[in-house]
Amino acid sequence: MKPTDSHSHNRSAWDALAKKQDRLAKPARDEDFSDPLKTVDGSGWLGDSIHGKSVLCLAAGGGRQGPIYAAAGAAVTVVDISPAMLQLDREVAAERNIQLRTVEASMDDLRVLSDGEFDIVIHPVSTCYVPDLRPVYLEVSRVLRAGGIYVSQHKQPASLQATVKPETGAYRIVFECGSGQPLPVSNDGNLIREDGTLEWAHSLEMLLGTMCRAGLTIEDIVEPQHAKKDAATGSFGHRARFVPPYVRVKARKRGSGSTRAKLIV
Repeated sequence: MKPTDSHSHNRSAWDALAKKQDRLAKPARDEDFSDPLKTVDGSGWLGDSIHGKSVLCLAAGGGRQGPIYAAAGAAVTVVDISPAMLQLDREVAAERNIQLRTVEASMDDLRVLSDGEFDIVIHPVSTCYVPDLRPVYLEVSRVLRAGGIYVSQHKQPASLQATVKPETGAYRIVFECGSGQPLPVSNDGNLIREDGTLEWAHSLEMLLGTMCRAGLTIEDIVEPQHAKKDAATGSFGHRARFVPPYVRVKARKRGSGSTRAKLIV
């Protein structure tokens, strides 16, 4: 798969965010390593231990996810489209004497990785940065072993469709969902969008139904709570009372076959 204009745009945008130490490009803190598995798996979806498990942290550069999972005992590979974000992982790993592998690639083209290579795929919020999720989920399914766990978090469609700040006392839906067109680029430093990136508001069918059709069975869904009752109007905590920002999904790969052939459909 050749890089698209959107891939190149978002690679440059995330390189810039990493270099200016954006909130999503801040390395893990000391306290994150005191109980690393609890830090990243508060729901307990991964069980009591991931020691010795092969874990792919997908589109997860930035010096946090990969090092914490590695500190929990996993053999970690971090994939990200941004070399600057991957450099943060290497720096944290070197500083803390943690072993992990970094791979520069897009989440929808993992040909450098082998079929059934991973026990677990961890996919933080990032599906909004690609226009089509079908190749993403098919690649996730391909690199997971049968019975492997896929944990992903996504921006809710309504959150991307709604205004960042209230207008005449309400958050309004202003953008179309599932249009295939990216949202207008945001550069105002809000907590809903990442400055300079191209993002797509995917429908729930695309986020969840396409996952199921790629051979992944959904076992649990949660909405991480960010609402704050007394938050100032227009703040992230206030907006989350009306528009939940994220959905987190636990899925498991069915069967034992490869889905590589489906990628050409």
